[in-house]
Amino acid sequence: MSDAETLFERVIAGEIPADVVYEDETTFAFRDIRPQARVHVLVVPRKRYRNVAELAAADPGLLADVLSTSAKVAKLEGISESGYRVVFNTDGDAGQTVFHVHAHVLGGEQLGFFGRHG
Repeated sequence: MSDAETLFERVIAGEIPADVVYEDETTFAFRDIRPQARVHVLVVPRKRYRNVAELAAADPGLLADVLSTSAKVAKLEGISESGYRVVFNTDGDAGQTVFHVHAHVLGGEQLGFFGRHG
């Protein structure tokens, strides 16, 4: 992993403005600037790991924090009862563009099928 700061580290540091939904000691949640659903919030661990596989191997407790924060965000956004999706994109083919692991919390509307259908 490069030592260069990621976009998300700059958001967490307050260098780049963000619409913050929730934060605690280990996680930071903010609205995606290109939402894919009515509710689209990114949940980022404050400590940087490249992707969810790296995070799971290195710090399962922090991964649990990210998922717990995802559930808190869903509740705060009023989508915990109607349903929501939590997605981790891992590397390029999955669409990961910022290499600081992050969960997408999506909901607030009927979501389509996931992945390729033919």
